[in-house]
Amino acid sequence: MCELLAMSANVPTDICFSFSGLMQRGGNTGPHKDGWGITFYEGKGCRSFKDPNPSAHSPIADLVTKYPMKSESVVCHIRQANSGGVCLENTHPFIRQMWGKNWTYAHNGQLKTFTEKLPIKLHLPIGTTDSEHAFCWILDQLHYEFGAQEPTPEDLFKYIATLARQIDALGVANIIISDGACLFAYCSNNLHWITRRAPFGKASLIDAEVAIDFCEETTDNDIVTIIATQPLTDDENWHKMNAGDWHLFCLGESIIGGK
Repeated sequence: MCELLAMSANVPTDICFSFSGLMQRGGNTGPHKDGWGITFYEGKGCRSFKDPNPSAHSPIADLVTKYPMKSESVVCHIRQANSGGVCLENTHPFIRQMWGKNWTYAHNGQLKTFTEKLPIKLHLPIGTTDSEHAFCWILDQLHYEFGAQEPTPEDLFKYIATLARQIDALGVANIIISDGACLFAYCSNNLHWITRRAPFGKASLIDAEVAIDFCEETTDNDIVTIIATQPLTDDENWHKMNAGDWHLFCLGESIIGGK
C-alpha cells in the first residue's frame, strides 16, 4: 500500500519536518519505493514535484526537505505500485483543472473492476492507475451534478464524500483531495491527523533522528493540521479516523465531517 501526507494551515507553512519523516518510508524504513510526489499551493497556482524513483534516495526529495516552500495546502504521496507500471505518469498526486482551480488528488489502496464500475467520458486518464481513473470519475460526476456553476464548499465536499464511499466499495480507498482552499480526507482503513496550535511543543520523527521545537517556528495564532496514513511522530497524540469517516479542513481547522 502507498502512504499519504497532507497539510492544511491558516498561514503559509513549510512541511519540511513531516516530509523528512515520510520520505524515509519510500525505500528506507518502508517499502514504498515506486515513486513519490508533492504539490504545494500558492494562491491559485501550485507547484508539483514528482519522481518515479524511491523518495529515500531521490535528490529531488532531498531538495524538498531543505527548501522551505511555504503553503496553506499541501498534498503528498509515496507509492508502492499495485496498479499500473512504475513511471512518471503513474506517480501521484494527480492534478486537473475545474472551475478555474487546480484540483489535486492522491489515493492509497487498490480498486477492483474500476473501469467497469467507474465509467468515465469527459476526463480521461494520462496513466494506467486505478487511482487516476477514480479521480477522473470524480471530476466527471462533479460536472454532471453541478455543471459550470461551482457549489458552496459544504455542498461540494458532502457530495464528494458520497463519491468516495462509492469508490471505497470497490476495495480500499483512502483519499486526499484539495482545491487549494479546502482539503478533503476520506478514510477507508488507515488515516490519522493532528492539529498543532498554541501552546506549541516539541516533536520527534519516528523514521529519522530529527526533532523540532514548534515554539521556535510558529506564532501563537498559527494553526496547522497534518494528515498522514500513519503517525509521523512518536511523542504527539494523533487522531485515528474510523473507516468511512471524512473531514474537510480549511485553514488548519476541521470545518465539517461525517461518515
